Amino acid sequence: MKEKIKKSGYFWLPSVPEKKIAGTLNISDGGKIELEVAGLFDENIGGGKFERIVGHIEKYGFITLDDCFWTRQDISSGGISKSSILVHKAFLGVAYDERDPVLLNTFQFSVEGIDEWVGLSGIKVEKQIERQVPTITYSCPENISLNLNNGMKFLITFSWTFPGFPNLTEAKITQKTWFKFVSEQERTLNDFKRAAHKITTLLCFALDKTVCIDRAEATLNTLTQDLGNGKTCPVLISLYYASLPYTKDEPKIDRYRMLFSYQKIKVNAEQIINNWLQAYDKIEPALNLYFGVTTGRLQYLDAKVLALAQGLEIYHRRTSDETRMEQDNFESLRETLINQCPEKHRKWLCERLEYGNELSLRQRIQKIIEPFNEFIGNDNQRGKLIGSIVYTRNYLTHYDESLMPAVIRYTMSIVRWRQYSNFVSFKSWVLPKQRLNLFLIRVTP
Repeated sequence: MKEKIKKSGYFWLPSVPEKKIAGTLNISDGGKIELEVAGLFDENIGGGKFERIVGHIEKYGFITLDDCFWTRQDISSGGISKSSILVHKAFLGVAYDERDPVLLNTFQFSVEGIDEWVGLSGIKVEKQIERQVPTITYSCPENISLNLNNGMKFLITFSWTFPGFPNLTEAKITQKTWFKFVSEQERTLNDFKRAAHKITTLLCFALDKTVCIDRAEATLNTLTQDLGNGKTCPVLISLYYASLPYTKDEPKIDRYRMLFSYQKIKVNAEQIINNWLQAYDKIEPALNLYFGVTTGRLQYLDAKVLALAQGLEIYHRRTSDETRMEQDNFESLRETLINQCPEKHRKWLCERLEYGNELSLRQRIQKIIEPFNEFIGNDNQRGKLIGSIVYTRNYLTHYDESLMPAVIRYTMSIVRWRQYSNFVSFKSWVLPKQRLNLFLIRVTP
């Protein structure tokens, strides 16, 4: 959020609408929502949780606060009791009843860097220097509509503001890009939130930056307002909640450092976005570990290394059922070994063989990078890279002192290789077009 919201009003429980309490709603960056009230709701003296609170505040009108609980209760016998309530979700512009489910037909949101990533603008500037006549024209770009496999439509839309009156010293046109999910059937807020999270992480990946949702709005087809003359329009609901990824600092977006922009994938954008959404459901744990590192949630270097190594293993496990040998052959071998084993050691051997047919981390990494061998050095260099990952992961997992020399040896060999080949990072030495091809391969089933 660019600006904090602090508004005063009256609040009440839907079950006791006649009991209204004055208070102040505070919403700050990161989706932190807190309600300070002068008094107590009768039904929750000494209680902890409220399913829903509704109210009416300045500027926004009706609001609904969901999933609330006390964080501080100051009960005064003679003075004013002031208390604080933590809120998980706020819906500005609507008052739901006690048991009304939050159902929506559209969910529109904006993400940091979205304008640079989409790269479409309706603003045109013409300068006639000799005549000193600059001309600014604006034509709103057409909406982009993509069909999703989950039954929704995914739109890229554009809004704009135009100069007010009088325009004596400044004429300003501002365009803003939005993502929008549209569903003919009513869906829960969680369905839209999850879809928005996946698209936001796609932008984090594409921009190579941690970007956040900065605005979210929704509508329900059956919730309308009267415009007069028999015309109506859906009520626009402003949504506030704590979403991930999140960072306090607004990133600086450089279009030359993007992994890819929308213009690079627009020919088959529908397929790529569907593939990303589908892949996210399948490899979500691996992606969570990856973004946990890139977004800064993990602070220490050893935790980052372990998370990335675990992410590689999970990624291969979720995308491949390959084993060391055919399962029938392994079962036959397993049975033979157990039969030959002394009775007192059979339980131990069975436990050891439980995952005996699984690929090792080294083999999994080899399989992952195999399609990209031409971009990652020669056989010897790839072997050293994989070795450094495996030995370091093993040491940081078990802290076995016997692994330390191997960790140092392999790490130093990678350092020398980087110095020799000016290797900085995967993204810096693979050309943008090549990196895009790798991405397209990975999100295409």
